[in-house]
Amino acid sequence: MNHRLIGAAVAAALACAAQPALAQQAGTYTLGIGAHQVTPKSDNGSLLGGTADLEIGDDVQPTITFEYFIRENLGIEVLAATPFKHDIEIKGLGKVGSTKHLPPVFSLQYHWNSRGTVSPFVGVGINYTTFFSEKTSGPLRGNDLKLDDSVGVAAHVGIDFIITERSAIRVDARWIDIESDVELNGEKIGKADIDPAVYGLAYVMKF
Repeated sequence: MNHRLIGAAVAAALACAAQPALAQQAGTYTLGIGAHQVTPKSDNGSLLGGTADLEIGDDVQPTITFEYFIRENLGIEVLAATPFKHDIEIKGLGKVGSTKHLPPVFSLQYHWNSRGTVSPFVGVGINYTTFFSEKTSGPLRGNDLKLDDSVGVAAHVGIDFIITERSAIRVDARWIDIESDVELNGEKIGKADIDPAVYGLAYVMKF
């Protein structure tokens, strides 16, 4: 009898240990609050027939994510943020302007090992970036600068470190395809190839 009780206790303990930590069933959703850094690639295109090479700076802003699970471990996520601001430089001339942008991203994501303590995931989706509040400075001060909106693909990878049944710390990285036509005083003068890597840290809650 004692052996049976011990065996039952061990089985129960193992069953409890195997219970979902942040398991993602269909119909559940998560909310993540954190911050992300947008880091444009090093070669950001050129203006004026290739005579002016662009450099676009980094920025960090608070972000929020919402993911709804359409089936177990498969979710649709939306990334939103407060506006990112980037300095625009021309090599050899320095800062010539700045712009703000909002880059919402919609992704389809698959999570592995969501019943464990470490749960990686991957996603692919689409990004719409809108630019606004462009300003000129230095050699371009007084001119009208405009960056057109962009639509492109996005890729996402990350890891959830499970804290409780309903919370986790998330570390993630994205690549976003962002290209924008650049206009000065209404005339197109080139293209900005931004294509940033986006690195983030967030606290994720399950509902």
